[in-house]
Amino acid sequence: MAFVVTAACIDKVDGACVTVCPADCIYEGLRSRYINPDQCIDCGACEPVCPVGAIFNEYDVPKELEAFIEDNRTFVTDILGDRFTALGSGASAGKLGPAGADTILVSNFPG
Repeated sequence: MAFVVTAACIDKVDGACVTVCPADCIYEGLRSRYINPDQCIDCGACEPVCPVGAIFNEYDVPKELEAFIEDNRTFVTDILGDRFTALGSGASAGKLGPAGADTILVSNFPG
């Protein structure tokens, strides 16, 4: 089980969630943040500090936002933007810094 960043985060990349995450699993794209589900320890620290209510436990994601469950995984498993490889589960959000890319779902989301 993992937590998921959803649509409310798009174009509102606040960062409060990053500062409380003990697993360093919340990555910054261009327009949104993403949680690596393989690194998330399901502590839930990120959910209450999100100022826009964009973070949910994957089992509580509203039906209309379910595409974001796979989208968070896609951010770390697919090659995006100018990257030559996928981030993978061994990446560290803090060491990586802003990734400079978004998933297709986020990139195509109305602004």
